[in-house]
Amino acid sequence: MNPPGAFTVRARRWSIVVRVRPLLTALGVVLALVVACATSVAVGNGRTTGWRAVEALFGGGDFAAFQIVHVLRMPRFVAGLVAGAALGIAGCLIQTLARNRLATPDLVGVNDGATVGVLLTVLGSASGAIGAWWAGPIGAMVAAALVVALAGGLGTTGYRVLVVGIGLSVAIDAITELILAKQDIDSARSLYTWTLGNLNGRDYDVALPVAAGLAVVLPVALIAARRLNLLRFGDDTATTLGVSVTRVRLLALIAAVLLAGLAVGVGGPIAFVAMAAPVIASRVAGDGGVPILVAGLLGGLLVVVADTIGRAVGDVELPVGVLTSVLGGPFLLWVLLSRKV
Repeated sequence: MNPPGAFTVRARRWSIVVRVRPLLTALGVVLALVVACATSVAVGNGRTTGWRAVEALFGGGDFAAFQIVHVLRMPRFVAGLVAGAALGIAGCLIQTLARNRLATPDLVGVNDGATVGVLLTVLGSASGAIGAWWAGPIGAMVAAALVVALAGGLGTTGYRVLVVGIGLSVAIDAITELILAKQDIDSARSLYTWTLGNLNGRDYDVALPVAAGLAVVLPVALIAARRLNLLRFGDDTATTLGVSVTRVRLLALIAAVLLAGLAVGVGGPIAFVAMAAPVIASRVAGDGGVPILVAGLLGGLLVVVADTIGRAVGDVELPVGVLTSVLGGPFLLWVLLSRKV
């Protein structure tokens, strides 16, 4: 018998219970992403804006408009989408592991570790170019290992992880400042803008490898989410139900850290998305489970919308991380004052 508001999909030996509310929520966010895509490519300088840009998106218009949309703006949209999706899923996993809404990659030092990893690849270079995206997951893994070790192991939950992560973030930020200080003024300015969270100049060369990584890690995250849902009842209950608690925690942590590192490799440490997306997802999709898919879709939507607003307002483009920080401050206060922390 299916639980209320759910139905079962069967295929040979496999079956899965699908909840209607999260499914409808995910479809709604996908529609919102389609609108966000059209809006994103329609915003910019020059003549290729508005409906002319939307027409070029679907193959219409002249060659110049087609090139601007498909060579410059669509890669940026895809980069923002995959970075936001990775942050949303990573935040959802880490929040569930720590059983704390405040425990997210950008607050427990994982994003800072990924940032240092990327910056180390350009140490001593005078080009001012953003570092290699693949260094993000490596730096994130090192930072996560330090947080887990200092917090007391994989079974640690609550505020201990948060306190250790914040302390580690302060130390890692000092390393970031040291790396920037070693650059010349022009390189430091370019790299500093990236450390705020910036999608400017990001193309398919970065977005597609990260999208491939997301496609590999997402199924792992979904498998881990089904087991993590049982951990809400306590380790003893989960073990009784046949869950290998240590293995599930390790699997979820690795998936979350890799996704956070990939996201930083694309657009830098975009703040508060990893916190906001899972919280919003749990509210709109219901409390029936760990909302991995909805959190990922909402994370992508938040980043794309923030990036579009940053390009649309004023004469100077605002980095996406600046806008998410402005919106994330009040959101953080709401989470702190809410009873469901």
